[in-house]
Amino acid sequence: MITKAMKQGLSFVFVMAFLAGCSSTDTKTDSDADAGANGGVNTGTANGGSLGSSDGSEEGMEELETVIYFDFDQAVLLPEARSLLLAHAEQLRGTNTSVRLEGHADERGSREYNMALGERRANAVRDFLVLQGVNRSNLEVISYGEERPLALGSGESSWSKNRRVEIDY
Repeated sequence: MITKAMKQGLSFVFVMAFLAGCSSTDTKTDSDADAGANGGVNTGTANGGSLGSSDGSEEGMEELETVIYFDFDQAVLLPEARSLLLAHAEQLRGTNTSVRLEGHADERGSREYNMALGERRANAVRDFLVLQGVNRSNLEVISYGEERPLALGSGESSWSKNRRVEIDY
């Protein structure tokens, strides 16, 4: 006999598999290449994000990307984002480094909805880092919703850059 929890779990797996199979094809233009060429991970660092000291005295510390991108209306981490967050977690584990996770959304949706969506995205990043052994008390979550866009404009090229969480050390 299948328990209720198993039924819910199987239903969740089925829905996620269905959604993955129904995902849209890549329609990015050259102007979008810097936002999504690496599958949701920015190739440059935002806010000068570096985990190492400025004089390079700490060995093993490397500069990592600090922007995690999300799909439209989603707070689910993409596989590429997970691998980047694993690297962040490895460097943060066992330290007292304070990190602010800033959630953002594109301009579509109400202001209240986008504030909540930005918070869900930042919480998804925080929860993943905590599961990897990072001290929860060192992680601050804040949502800016649509209030601090990275790119101005009303098109997918701008919107895709604004659906993000910035990791600020």
